Amino acid sequence: MKYYQSLADYIEKLWDKGFKLTDEQVRFIYFAKKYTNADEWLACIALEKTLKLKFSFNGSFYISLLEVLNEHQVKTKQEVIQILKQKDIF
Repeated sequence: MKYYQSLADYIEKLWDKGFKLTDEQVRFIYFAKKYTNADEWLACIALEKTLKLKFSFNGSFYISLLEVLNEHQVKTKQEVIQILKQKDIF
């Protein structure tokens, strides 16, 4: 995944590719980002992994994933993948 400047850019890119999130889902994505105090890039990666692993948006999975990644203070995409493998998610 290309690193986007913002979560809004990533959501717009998904829209351009035909993956349409509802307004409610987008609001939840921003709520989860704020609730977990996650960085923009981490919210983008969590959204990407949620969509790839669940084949659709799953709010509870997304917020849980953000919490786990924040808890482990990941700084790179490689660390994200490592954590997902350790947790048997990936």
